[in-house]
Amino acid sequence: MYATTGFPTIARDIITVIARIGLGTIFIAHGWQKFNEWTVAGTTESFSQMGVPLPDIAAPFATFVELIGGALLILGALTPLVGVLLAADLIGALIIVHLMPVPFVDQGGWELVAALAAGALLIAAAGPGRLSIDRLLSTGRKSARGKRSSGARSVSAEA
Repeated sequence: MYATTGFPTIARDIITVIARIGLGTIFIAHGWQKFNEWTVAGTTESFSQMGVPLPDIAAPFATFVELIGGALLILGALTPLVGVLLAADLIGALIIVHLMPVPFVDQGGWELVAALAAGALLIAAAGPGRLSIDRLLSTGRKSARGKRSSGARSVSAEA
């Protein structure tokens, strides 16, 4: 009934959905800002001025990983891959732009990017929970395999 976290399974699943929605919404907002407000060209120029290596690649990567990855995170789809890509995006931002002695984001510090990267990695490692596209697809594949396996067993039992 209780998972190793001490929460009942349904509570853990609901908490995971809330975390995915919160993180995903923040990622979508930042990706949308890069795409719609600043434009990818403007983001590329900004990245160039900040000294981001390969800004022509880094800006579209950051824009679409945040925008699409945020949506996938909310849905709980491709979670391990999306979590790692989002964390990689933010670790790059941390190292290139935000790594300074002051942690506070209002002073250009690292707290927001570190928290978002940690959250994305945690969901990538722990999984999206049962209330997710990943789980739905996984359950569907297991059911299909189980039907094939039981069918194979009954054929071999008849032989």
